[in-house]
Parts: sequence; structure tokens; C-alpha cells
Amino acid sequence: MAGRHQMAGRLFFMTDLLYNQPMEKEKVRAGRNQTLVLNDDDVARLEKKLLTQDQLAFFCEKMSGQNASPEFFVNKTINGDLLKCIDYIPDEIFDLIIIDPPYNLSKDFNGNIFKSMKDEDYQDYLESWFCQVVKKLKKNGSLYLCGDWKCTSALQRVMEKYLTVLNRITWQREKGRGAKSNWKNSMEDIWFGVKDKDDYYFDVESVKMKRRVLAPYKQEGLPKDWEESEEGNFRLTYPSNFWDDISVPFWSMPENTDHPTQKPEKLYAKLILASSRPGDLVFDPFLGSGTTSVVAKKLGRRWCGIEQNKTYCLWAEKRLERAESENSIQGYKDGVFWERNSLAFQKK
Repeated sequence: MAGRHQMAGRLFFMTDLLYNQPMEKEKVRAGRNQTLVLNDDDVARLEKKLLTQDQLAFFCEKMSGQNASPEFFVNKTINGDLLKCIDYIPDEIFDLIIIDPPYNLSKDFNGNIFKSMKDEDYQDYLESWFCQVVKKLKKNGSLYLCGDWKCTSALQRVMEKYLTVLNRITWQREKGRGAKSNWKNSMEDIWFGVKDKDDYYFDVESVKMKRRVLAPYKQEGLPKDWEESEEGNFRLTYPSNFWDDISVPFWSMPENTDHPTQKPEKLYAKLILASSRPGDLVFDPFLGSGTTSVVAKKLGRRWCGIEQNKTYCLWAEKRLERAESENSIQGYKDGVFWERNSLAFQKK
């Protein structure tokens, strides 16, 4: 355990204890900007919902060193360090795990500076926690691991060491600046793995895409494999491992936060619908601003996440509150996923 803590300490450069950081400074925003913000009342109310690292340790130690029951972790946002919290969680309790770790890039996560490193050092970083997380996955569970082109080979090697890799999803991240001396980086990967390749859940019917038909073909005067509607001509298709229908959150979308690497709700909705059943328990060990938990809640699953930055935890809890009254997911309607901007009400 100590060795893994030392590894994490060498690879992160902390400016503070992240789960005790102050709130972000309020920004001046345009009138149509829907980016989530916290006020003092939000902070006072929401921080009571968090399960802190110290509370978790105290509770488990009070039980004479025994881990809490699986139900103790249902619908919880844990504010603490992954390596100091993971051992308190019982093994094999999660049906689905979605992991979006820091990529091998220099990035400021609200005061936590993650520095890019040599490829072998980044793989050591992944190894410092991945095995422990996999232990929490049920024997018939599924795991998704996110990354970009620079770190995807390390992700594959680590995944293959502990799981059976079934696929690599590549999704188009259309947001971002162009590059003058290189190709613009507009793709990211998600590795899909399972513990038992003969026993895992996958519901392809729940993740069909509704695509526009540009050259509608008719047979005997009737549409063939497509349908006419008020929105246009569309065909339901089975999903591939290339997704070009994802919109990265931006300032006019209600799901948007100031997290620098926030994943879209639509992206995670596909993973959760395909690889979990209603009522299943979904886990995210790098919760960030809470997308995994929020989408799980909107889709009738239970959730648990660990995040060491207190501000990010509070963002997650506020988004979960909002999901009580607003459970729509941009780009997902009537049980199918629509192409980007193919629904009139979604055009910005």
C-alpha cells in the first residue's frame, strides 16, 4: 500500500490537499451562459452530502477494520484520494466501472497540476491504481477506460494485463483548436474490457442511432429500411466503435461545468445503457464534475464516485440535484441516439 502511495506522490504535484480546497472564484459570464456555478447556500447544503475520506476511514475502523457493506456506497460521492479510499470498498460490488483518468498531458485540475511524463512512467502511474479498481468489479461486470492517442497504447497494455479487451471505441471530439504544424487532435479512445468474455451484459438494442437518410431508397413506392417523419427521413442503425455524434459540453449547454476535461453526458449514456441494467451500480474512481453519476441517475442506475477535489464533488452533487427535475440527455430522445444537431431543438 505504501509503495502505491509513494508512486502517486511522485507523479502528482500537489499545491494543496485537494479535498479541502477553497471554492472557485466567481466568473463574469454572458447572459446565455448556462455553465454550472455554486453559491454560498449551495456549498453549505451540498457539502453535507459528501462522504469524506476521513469519514470513510473512521466508519470502517469503527467496524474493527471491516469494510462497510456494499449498500453503504450506493449513491455516494466520496471526497478523497483514490488510493486512500479504494481499499475500504468491498471487492466485486460494481456492475460497471467507467474510468477517465488524467491523460499523459500537463493539465491544471483546479490546483492539482498533473505533469506529462515518459510513457513508461505513465504506465507505472496507471498500474499504481488500476489493479485495485478492477478488484471492485463484479465477475460478470464491464469496464471502460478513456484516453487519447498519446496514452492509448499504455491503456491497452494495462487493460490486457487484468481484463479481456473486447474493443476500442473512438469518438470524435470536434471541439478544440486547430494545429499549424500537425494534424488537429480531434479523436479520443475508450477501451472496453470484461473479466469474463463468456459472461457479461451488453444490450445493443438500447444504443441504436437514428441517422438521416440522404438518398432514400424506396421499394414498390414504400421506404426500404427507413421511415419518414416530421423531423425528416431517418434510419435506425446498430452502433459501431466509431462515434461521430458527440457534442463536447460548451457554455450554452446546461450540463457544462468549468472542469477542463469534462465528458459529455451523451457519451457516457451509451456506455451505461449498453453495459448495465436498471438498478445496477456504476462506479467512477476519477469522478471529476460528476458526469458518470449524473447519467447513471438519469438512466435509472445507482452510482458511486471518488474525487479528491472538493469543488468538483460539489459540482457533481449540484448536477445530481438538478437531475431530480430534469433527466433529459442532449442527443438522446425516444430511446435512441440522434446524430449531432439532427434534432431541431438541439441546434445552438
